[in-house]
Amino acid sequence: MSNRFTRYWNLHKIPILLALLSAVFYYVFAYHLDRSDFIKLITLFAALFFICLRLVRFEKFNLKFLAIVGVIFRLLFIMAEPNLSQDFYRFVWDGHLVSQFVSPYLLSPDSLMQQGVQTIPNSEVLHNGMGELSAQHFSNYPPLNQLFFAIAALIGGQSLFASVLVMRLSIILFDLGILYFGRKLLKNLNRSPHLIFWYFLNPLVIIELTGNLHFEGVMLFFFVLALYLISTKKWLFSTVPYAFSIGIKLVPLMFLPLFWKQFGIKKSVIFYLLTGLITVSLFLPFFSPELVPNYSKTVGLWFSNFEFNAGIYNAIKYIAVQMDAKPWELIKTYGKITQVATIVVILLFSFFRSNEKLPVLVSSMMWVLTFYYFITPTVHPWYIIFLVVLSLFTEYRFPIIWSAAATLSYFAYSNADFQENLWLLAVEYISVLGFMVYEFVKLGKLKLIFRNN
Repeated sequence: MSNRFTRYWNLHKIPILLALLSAVFYYVFAYHLDRSDFIKLITLFAALFFICLRLVRFEKFNLKFLAIVGVIFRLLFIMAEPNLSQDFYRFVWDGHLVSQFVSPYLLSPDSLMQQGVQTIPNSEVLHNGMGELSAQHFSNYPPLNQLFFAIAALIGGQSLFASVLVMRLSIILFDLGILYFGRKLLKNLNRSPHLIFWYFLNPLVIIELTGNLHFEGVMLFFFVLALYLISTKKWLFSTVPYAFSIGIKLVPLMFLPLFWKQFGIKKSVIFYLLTGLITVSLFLPFFSPELVPNYSKTVGLWFSNFEFNAGIYNAIKYIAVQMDAKPWELIKTYGKITQVATIVVILLFSFFRSNEKLPVLVSSMMWVLTFYYFITPTVHPWYIIFLVVLSLFTEYRFPIIWSAAATLSYFAYSNADFQENLWLLAVEYISVLGFMVYEFVKLGKLKLIFRNN
């Protein structure tokens, strides 16, 4: 045993030491970081990204080591309170409502507090913690996501920490599911299985999903499972996990038109019909005459009211303000243009790419989502995680660069008024665009994305 350990140590001592150092950094991030300390935050992120890069490259043939390390990094957050996002307060609030058969789409937290709500444990803590912006609006989280919130609230009961722990363990389990089915999908697409660790060991993934309890990982599990089933010719069964992915986050909805070439007309009709029926059925427990207008209004805020870490929008806004435009009017007009532009791009990729091939279909999804994130006014860093997963099944790696560069947007947390630094955002987007152009040249694809590969 001693000789075996010594031999393993001699072969892998540098990755082991790097993993131990990374574990220390994650511990500091989880328990000894205030998000207002931008220098400490960005330094830790930079170190963790560098070590991730080294670990994957050193141990790409030792997948068991990488998997164990990824799990350990996540478990380090078990006792931590999310420190980059207060969204978890809203998750628990919604969970208590749903567990009591009250729809979070009908009453805002502000209105419930004004009514003197007595049925939500820790109501004042949750209401104050979620922030004014969240408290004044109906919930925007889809119904299956609400189920996870309700389970956490039921198990947690009076304990906010217990509810957080249930959500965290759920997210870790679904990340393991992504690791499992992601590897199988990579093999089916004749790609190296080690590529899944650009997701599993990505610091943004670990910190924002396990650490800060965003449910992108749960959505991505169902999404990857659906793609895996399609890759094994079980497209009919894929409708269930695909609808579930929409039931966690609405983003996969925008990819539905891309499938018609993959399946052909007859199968596409069945795919759309089943996916639609399952998705609608998830909303049925919350049905009321006010559901559609309330939910549509809340989701629409992301197009017309909110802005964070924007790319093209910030550039247009800067120019428009110099010409005496009013920002609050500009974003409403820009939001409408964004919706139209996104639909046009989706249709272009649906009709002019060979999406019959699954790798091309995934590539089309990546480009559609990339375009949307470049033009939308709100791009929270954890949104980029979807792009990271899609990129693993293509030849492009700029989303991984973006997952690192997006952390520059955390500078806003260092200001009481959340004022962004446009220079840092410029560095973020220029670095992503620069690497994207580099990959076009390197891969010999400067003819751009309508080539069918």
